[in-house]
Amino acid sequence: MNSKNNAFPSTLNDETSSKLFALTNRLVENISSVVLGKTDVARLCVVSLLAGEHVLLEDVPGVGKTLMGKALAKSVSGEFRRVQFTPDLLPSDIVGSSIYRASEGDFEFKPGPIFSNFVLADEINRAPPRTQSALLEAMSDRQVSVDGNTHHLTPPFMVIATQNPFEFEGTYVLPESQLDRFLLRISMGYPNRNVEHEILTSHRIGEPVETLESICSVSDITTLQHAVRQVRVDESIAAYILDIVHATRDSDELSVGVSTRGALLWYRAIQAAAFVDGRVYAIPDDARALAVAVCAHRVQTKGFLQGNQRSEVEGIIRRLVSKVEIPN
Repeated sequence: MNSKNNAFPSTLNDETSSKLFALTNRLVENISSVVLGKTDVARLCVVSLLAGEHVLLEDVPGVGKTLMGKALAKSVSGEFRRVQFTPDLLPSDIVGSSIYRASEGDFEFKPGPIFSNFVLADEINRAPPRTQSALLEAMSDRQVSVDGNTHHLTPPFMVIATQNPFEFEGTYVLPESQLDRFLLRISMGYPNRNVEHEILTSHRIGEPVETLESICSVSDITTLQHAVRQVRVDESIAAYILDIVHATRDSDELSVGVSTRGALLWYRAIQAAAFVDGRVYAIPDDARALAVAVCAHRVQTKGFLQGNQRSEVEGIIRRLVSKVEIPN
Protein backbone atom coordinates (compact mmCIF):
# COMPACT_ATOMS: atom_id res chain seq x y z
CA MET A 1 0.00 0.00 0.00
CA ASN A 2 1.44 3.37 -0.99
CA SER A 3 1.92 5.44 2.15
CA LYS A 4 1.81 8.64 0.09
CA ASN A 5 -1.78 8.01 -0.88
CA ASN A 6 -3.23 6.55 2.30
CA ALA A 7 -4.83 9.63 3.84
CA PHE A 8 -7.68 8.20 5.82
CA PRO A 9 -11.17 8.96 4.45
CA SER A 10 -14.00 10.16 6.67
CA THR A 11 -16.01 7.00 5.98
CA LEU A 12 -15.17 3.44 5.01
CA ASN A 13 -16.45 2.63 1.54
CA ASP A 14 -16.25 -0.81 -0.06
CA GLU A 15 -13.16 -0.01 -2.14
CA THR A 16 -11.25 1.46 0.80
CA SER A 17 -12.27 -1.40 3.07
CA SER A 18 -11.16 -4.02 0.56
CA LYS A 19 -7.69 -2.49 0.25
CA LEU A 20 -7.26 -2.23 4.01
CA PHE A 21 -8.56 -5.77 4.57
CA ALA A 22 -6.07 -7.06 1.99
CA LEU A 23 -3.22 -5.24 3.73
CA THR A 24 -4.26 -6.71 7.09
CA ASN A 25 -4.35 -10.23 5.62
CA ARG A 26 -0.86 -9.77 4.15
CA LEU A 27 0.39 -8.64 7.54
CA VAL A 28 -0.90 -11.79 9.26
CA GLU A 29 0.43 -13.97 6.44
CA ASN A 30 3.86 -12.33 6.56
CA ILE A 31 4.20 -13.06 10.28
CA SER A 32 2.90 -16.61 9.83
CA SER A 33 5.47 -17.28 7.11
CA VAL A 34 8.24 -17.40 9.75
CA VAL A 35 6.27 -18.31 12.89
CA LEU A 36 4.90 -21.57 11.60
CA GLY A 37 1.66 -23.08 12.85
CA LYS A 38 0.74 -20.03 14.92
CA THR A 39 -1.60 -18.09 12.63
CA ASP A 40 -4.09 -17.68 15.49
CA VAL A 41 -1.43 -16.02 17.67
CA ALA A 42 -0.25 -13.86 14.76
CA ARG A 43 -3.84 -12.75 14.24
CA LEU A 44 -4.22 -11.75 17.89
CA CYS A 45 -0.94 -9.81 17.78
CA VAL A 46 -2.23 -7.91 14.75
CA VAL A 47 -5.49 -7.30 16.62
CA SER A 48 -3.46 -5.64 19.40
CA LEU A 49 -1.49 -3.59 16.88
CA LEU A 50 -4.57 -2.34 15.04
CA ALA A 51 -6.28 -1.53 18.33
CA GLY A 52 -3.25 0.64 19.15
CA GLU A 53 -2.38 -1.36 22.26
CA HIS A 54 0.27 -3.68 23.72
CA VAL A 55 0.52 -7.46 23.95
CA LEU A 56 1.97 -9.89 26.51
CA LEU A 57 3.21 -13.25 25.20
CA GLU A 58 3.43 -15.65 28.12
CA ASP A 59 4.69 -19.22 27.84
CA VAL A 60 7.61 -21.55 28.47
CA PRO A 61 10.98 -20.82 26.81
CA GLY A 62 11.64 -21.91 23.26
CA VAL A 63 8.14 -21.85 21.76
CA GLY A 64 8.57 -18.70 19.64
CA LYS A 65 7.57 -15.76 21.84
CA THR A 66 10.54 -13.60 20.87
CA LEU A 67 10.29 -14.78 17.26
CA MET A 68 6.63 -13.70 17.13
CA GLY A 69 7.51 -10.25 18.46
CA LYS A 70 10.36 -9.81 15.97
CA ALA A 71 8.24 -11.02 13.05
CA LEU A 72 5.45 -8.57 13.90
CA ALA A 73 7.86 -5.65 14.19
CA LYS A 74 9.84 -6.53 11.06
CA SER A 75 6.64 -6.77 9.01
CA VAL A 76 6.30 -3.00 9.39
CA SER A 77 8.99 -0.64 8.12
CA GLY A 78 9.19 1.21 11.43
CA GLU A 79 11.88 1.44 14.07
CA PHE A 80 12.30 -1.69 16.17
CA ARG A 81 14.34 -2.22 19.34
CA ARG A 82 14.71 -5.28 21.51
CA VAL A 83 15.45 -4.87 25.23
CA GLN A 84 16.57 -7.88 27.28
CA PHE A 85 15.17 -7.28 30.74
CA THR A 86 17.51 -8.16 33.61
CA PRO A 87 17.55 -7.47 37.38
CA ASP A 88 20.19 -4.74 36.93
CA LEU A 89 18.31 -2.91 34.15
CA LEU A 90 17.86 0.76 35.03
CA PRO A 91 15.04 3.12 33.95
CA SER A 92 17.60 5.15 31.99
CA ASP A 93 18.49 2.00 30.01
CA ILE A 94 14.95 2.12 28.63
CA VAL A 95 13.90 5.77 28.44
CA GLY A 96 17.31 7.41 27.97
CA SER A 97 19.21 10.01 29.97
CA SER A 98 20.57 13.55 29.87
CA ILE A 99 24.27 13.94 29.16
CA TYR A 100 26.22 17.08 29.99
CA ARG A 101 28.00 18.68 27.01
CA ALA A 102 30.87 20.76 28.34
CA SER A 103 31.42 22.45 24.98
CA GLU A 104 27.87 23.75 25.00
CA GLY A 105 27.50 24.14 28.77
CA ASP A 106 24.17 22.35 28.71
CA PHE A 107 22.54 18.91 29.01
CA GLU A 108 21.52 16.94 25.93
CA PHE A 109 18.86 14.24 26.10
CA LYS A 110 19.86 10.91 24.58
CA PRO A 111 16.71 8.86 23.82
CA GLY A 112 16.62 5.23 24.92
CA PRO A 113 15.19 2.24 23.05
CA ILE A 114 11.65 3.13 24.15
CA PHE A 115 11.69 5.77 21.39
CA SER A 116 10.81 3.20 18.74
CA ASN A 117 7.63 2.12 17.02
CA PHE A 118 8.02 -1.43 18.33
CA VAL A 119 9.73 -2.36 21.58
CA LEU A 120 10.27 -6.04 22.31
CA ALA A 121 10.54 -6.33 26.10
CA ASP A 122 12.07 -9.77 26.48
CA GLU A 123 11.52 -11.49 29.85
CA ILE A 124 9.82 -8.38 31.14
CA ASN A 125 9.31 -9.81 34.62
CA ARG A 126 13.06 -9.89 35.29
CA ALA A 127 13.35 -6.12 35.70
CA PRO A 128 12.83 -4.48 39.14
CA PRO A 129 9.74 -2.36 39.96
CA ARG A 130 11.54 0.96 39.43
CA THR A 131 12.34 0.02 35.84
CA GLN A 132 8.81 -1.29 35.32
CA SER A 133 7.40 2.08 36.39
CA ALA A 134 9.41 3.83 33.66
CA LEU A 135 7.93 1.46 31.11
CA LEU A 136 4.44 1.95 32.54
CA GLU A 137 4.35 5.68 31.73
CA ALA A 138 5.37 4.97 28.14
CA MET A 139 2.73 2.26 27.73
CA SER A 140 -0.04 4.29 29.31
CA ASP A 141 0.61 7.84 28.14
CA ARG A 142 2.88 7.36 25.11
CA GLN A 143 5.43 9.64 26.74
CA VAL A 144 8.39 9.53 29.13
CA SER A 145 9.50 12.01 31.77
CA VAL A 146 13.22 12.62 32.29
CA ASP A 147 14.71 15.36 34.47
CA GLY A 148 11.40 17.19 34.63
CA ASN A 149 10.94 17.20 30.86
CA THR A 150 8.27 15.28 28.98
CA HIS A 151 9.16 13.55 25.72
CA HIS A 152 6.38 12.21 23.52
CA LEU A 153 6.65 8.94 21.61
CA THR A 154 6.00 8.80 17.89
CA PRO A 155 2.97 6.71 16.87
CA PRO A 156 2.44 3.93 16.23
CA PHE A 157 3.95 2.69 19.50
CA MET A 158 3.63 -0.88 20.69
CA VAL A 159 5.26 -2.89 23.47
CA ILE A 160 5.50 -6.62 22.78
CA ALA A 161 6.47 -8.24 26.07
CA THR A 162 7.42 -11.85 26.82
CA GLN A 163 7.65 -13.77 30.06
CA ASN A 164 7.85 -17.32 31.41
CA PRO A 165 4.97 -17.90 33.88
CA PHE A 166 6.63 -20.93 35.49
CA GLU A 167 9.94 -19.38 36.51
CA PHE A 168 10.02 -17.45 39.76
CA GLU A 169 13.70 -17.23 40.74
CA GLY A 170 15.14 -13.84 39.84
CA THR A 171 11.79 -12.50 38.64
CA TYR A 172 9.37 -9.82 39.81
CA VAL A 173 5.61 -10.12 39.64
CA LEU A 174 4.24 -7.54 37.21
CA PRO A 175 2.08 -4.99 39.07
CA GLU A 176 -1.64 -5.05 38.33
CA SER A 177 -1.45 -1.50 36.95
CA GLN A 178 1.02 -2.63 34.32
CA LEU A 179 -0.82 -5.82 33.43
CA ASP A 180 -3.90 -3.67 32.86
CA ARG A 181 -2.04 -1.83 30.07
CA PHE A 182 -1.67 -4.98 27.99
CA LEU A 183 -4.64 -5.47 25.71
CA LEU A 184 -4.15 -9.24 25.42
CA ARG A 185 -2.22 -11.94 27.23
CA ILE A 186 -1.53 -14.75 24.79
CA SER A 187 -0.07 -18.21 25.17
CA MET A 188 1.99 -19.54 22.25
CA GLY A 189 1.64 -23.26 22.98
CA TYR A 190 3.71 -26.08 21.50
CA PRO A 191 3.47 -26.68 17.73
CA ASN A 192 2.11 -29.98 16.49
CA ARG A 193 4.54 -32.63 15.25
CA ASN A 194 4.19 -31.86 11.52
CA VAL A 195 4.74 -28.15 12.06
CA GLU A 196 7.69 -28.84 14.34
CA HIS A 197 9.27 -30.98 11.62
CA GLU A 198 8.82 -28.13 9.16
CA ILE A 199 10.48 -25.77 11.66
CA LEU A 200 13.48 -28.08 11.92
CA THR A 201 14.02 -28.16 8.15
CA SER A 202 13.30 -24.47 7.51
CA HIS A 203 15.89 -23.34 10.07
CA ARG A 204 18.78 -25.40 8.72
CA ILE A 205 20.53 -22.51 7.00
CA GLY A 206 19.59 -19.67 9.34
CA GLU A 207 16.80 -17.78 11.04
CA PRO A 208 14.04 -16.92 8.49
CA VAL A 209 12.90 -13.86 10.47
CA GLU A 210 16.23 -12.14 9.78
CA THR A 211 15.39 -11.97 6.08
CA LEU A 212 11.71 -11.12 6.57
CA GLU A 213 10.71 -8.08 4.53
CA SER A 214 8.29 -5.40 5.67
CA ILE A 215 5.02 -5.28 3.80
CA CYS A 216 3.65 -1.97 5.11
CA SER A 217 4.78 1.36 6.54
CA VAL A 218 4.07 3.02 9.88
CA SER A 219 1.76 5.35 7.98
CA ASP A 220 -0.20 2.32 6.75
CA ILE A 221 -0.55 1.12 10.36
CA THR A 222 -1.84 4.52 11.43
CA THR A 223 -4.41 4.36 8.64
CA LEU A 224 -5.49 0.88 9.72
CA GLN A 225 -5.80 2.00 13.35
CA HIS A 226 -8.07 4.88 12.32
CA ALA A 227 -10.15 2.49 10.21
CA VAL A 228 -10.59 0.12 13.15
CA ARG A 229 -12.12 2.90 15.25
CA GLN A 230 -14.92 3.16 12.67
CA VAL A 231 -15.97 -0.48 13.04
CA ARG A 232 -19.58 -0.57 14.24
CA VAL A 233 -20.30 -2.22 17.59
CA ASP A 234 -23.97 -2.72 18.41
CA GLU A 235 -25.27 -1.57 21.77
CA SER A 236 -26.20 -5.16 22.62
CA ILE A 237 -22.52 -6.16 22.34
CA ALA A 238 -21.48 -3.27 24.58
CA ALA A 239 -24.06 -4.43 27.11
CA TYR A 240 -22.73 -7.99 26.80
CA ILE A 241 -19.22 -6.75 27.63
CA LEU A 242 -20.48 -4.96 30.72
CA ASP A 243 -22.52 -7.96 31.84
CA ILE A 244 -19.34 -10.06 31.92
CA VAL A 245 -17.22 -7.28 33.44
CA HIS A 246 -19.70 -6.85 36.29
CA ALA A 247 -19.91 -10.61 36.71
CA THR A 248 -16.15 -10.66 37.41
CA ARG A 249 -16.63 -7.98 40.07
CA ASP A 250 -19.49 -9.87 41.73
CA SER A 251 -17.87 -13.32 41.54
CA ASP A 252 -17.30 -15.18 44.81
CA GLU A 253 -14.11 -16.62 43.29
CA LEU A 254 -12.46 -13.28 42.45
CA SER A 255 -11.21 -10.53 44.74
CA VAL A 256 -10.56 -8.07 41.89
CA GLY A 257 -12.69 -7.81 38.76
CA VAL A 258 -12.08 -6.29 35.34
CA SER A 259 -11.48 -2.52 35.43
CA THR A 260 -13.26 0.13 33.39
CA ARG A 261 -10.08 0.43 31.34
CA GLY A 262 -10.29 -3.29 30.70
CA ALA A 263 -13.87 -2.93 29.43
CA LEU A 264 -12.85 -0.10 27.10
CA LEU A 265 -9.86 -2.05 25.76
CA TRP A 266 -12.08 -5.08 25.22
CA TYR A 267 -14.36 -2.87 23.12
CA ARG A 268 -11.39 -1.75 21.01
CA ALA A 269 -10.15 -5.31 20.67
CA ILE A 270 -13.55 -6.34 19.34
CA GLN A 271 -13.37 -3.61 16.72
CA ALA A 272 -9.89 -4.73 15.68
CA ALA A 273 -10.83 -8.42 15.60
CA ALA A 274 -13.81 -7.69 13.35
CA PHE A 275 -11.57 -5.69 11.02
CA VAL A 276 -8.93 -8.43 10.87
CA ASP A 277 -11.73 -10.83 9.91
CA GLY A 278 -12.74 -8.52 7.05
CA ARG A 279 -15.78 -6.82 8.57
CA VAL A 280 -16.69 -3.20 9.36
CA TYR A 281 -19.13 -4.37 12.00
CA ALA A 282 -18.65 -6.49 15.13
CA ILE A 283 -20.59 -9.61 16.04
CA PRO A 284 -21.13 -11.16 19.50
CA ASP A 285 -18.66 -13.97 18.74
CA ASP A 286 -15.90 -11.34 18.49
CA ALA A 287 -16.51 -10.43 22.13
CA ARG A 288 -16.86 -14.01 23.32
CA ALA A 289 -13.70 -15.20 21.57
CA LEU A 290 -11.59 -12.46 23.16
CA ALA A 291 -12.97 -12.73 26.70
CA VAL A 292 -10.19 -14.85 28.21
CA ALA A 293 -7.29 -13.10 26.46
CA VAL A 294 -8.60 -9.67 27.50
CA CYS A 295 -9.92 -10.38 31.00
CA ALA A 296 -7.88 -13.15 32.65
CA HIS A 297 -4.79 -11.04 33.44
CA ARG A 298 -6.95 -8.23 34.85
CA VAL A 299 -8.56 -10.17 37.68
CA GLN A 300 -7.28 -11.65 40.95
CA THR A 301 -8.43 -14.84 42.60
CA LYS A 302 -9.21 -15.09 46.29
CA GLY A 303 -6.40 -16.78 48.20
CA PHE A 304 -2.85 -17.32 47.00
CA LEU A 305 -2.19 -19.29 43.86
CA GLN A 306 1.06 -19.25 41.93
CA GLY A 307 1.98 -22.12 39.64
CA ASN A 308 -1.59 -22.79 38.52
CA GLN A 309 -2.90 -19.24 38.78
CA ARG A 310 -3.29 -18.64 35.07
CA SER A 311 -5.22 -21.83 34.32
CA GLU A 312 -7.37 -21.27 37.40
CA VAL A 313 -8.22 -17.69 36.44
CA GLU A 314 -8.92 -18.55 32.82
CA GLY A 315 -11.26 -21.31 33.96
CA ILE A 316 -13.17 -18.83 36.12
CA ILE A 317 -13.52 -16.39 33.21
CA ARG A 318 -14.80 -19.16 30.93
CA ARG A 319 -17.41 -20.19 33.49
CA LEU A 320 -18.58 -16.60 33.93
CA VAL A 321 -18.82 -16.10 30.17
CA SER A 322 -20.83 -19.32 29.79
CA LYS A 323 -23.42 -17.99 32.23
CA VAL A 324 -24.00 -14.70 30.43
CA GLU A 325 -26.51 -14.85 27.59
CA ILE A 326 -24.93 -13.95 24.27
CA PRO A 327 -26.87 -11.34 22.24
CA ASN A 328 -28.68 -12.44 19.08
